[in-house]
Amino acid sequence: MIKVLIVDDEKPICDLIDLNLSSAGYVCKSVQDGLEAIDLIEKEEFDLILLDIMLPGADGYDILEYIRPLKIPVIFITAKHEVKDRVKGLKMGAEDYLVKPFDVVELLARVEVVCRRYNKSQNLLQVGDVVVDTQARKVTKAGKPVVLTNKEYGLLLLFIRNKNVALFKEMLYEKVWGDEYIADSRTLELHVQRLRKKMSWEKNLVAVYKIGYRLEI
Repeated sequence: MIKVLIVDDEKPICDLIDLNLSSAGYVCKSVQDGLEAIDLIEKEEFDLILLDIMLPGADGYDILEYIRPLKIPVIFITAKHEVKDRVKGLKMGAEDYLVKPFDVVELLARVEVVCRRYNKSQNLLQVGDVVVDTQARKVTKAGKPVVLTNKEYGLLLLFIRNKNVALFKEMLYEKVWGDEYIADSRTLELHVQRLRKKMSWEKNLVAVYKIGYRLEI
């Protein structure tokens, strides 16, 4: 399991990130103070740190400088949106820089990219009795293999990694179909219907009015 430390002085933001990363299979801990973060990093091992810049005790830049020898990847998540702030954070060694307010789906995607860069990707994803081996590209339900098309598999990963989050149709088309997207097409609806049937998710994979779909677990 990939272990993530969330450092932000706003507890609601810590809780929001924790909820969504935990739902995606990550193990999370959070603190709201810079010095507490340093103490925790010295006591425990983490695979990734999500770090605010403006913190009590020690700011994000100080923490990044302090932990640099440990080679733990860091993603800055901050309200400091000016280009000079982004450049400073990236030059100091942060892997990525996300400005508040952020989209949860984008955060999950960036976390996944950084973990993959460090060979720390989640190979096994599980929701109920559904298990996805992303390395072998195999899907099972209740221990039995499920055959999916490439597009169905792409949708499955997005829904599992963002369970209980409403995903916009446009985003699903962009991520799964890319340049193949055709306006006003019912392709997405048909693929979701097929995925519901194959995974027995008739009551779980729900349509969200004027938005898209959500996997409710």
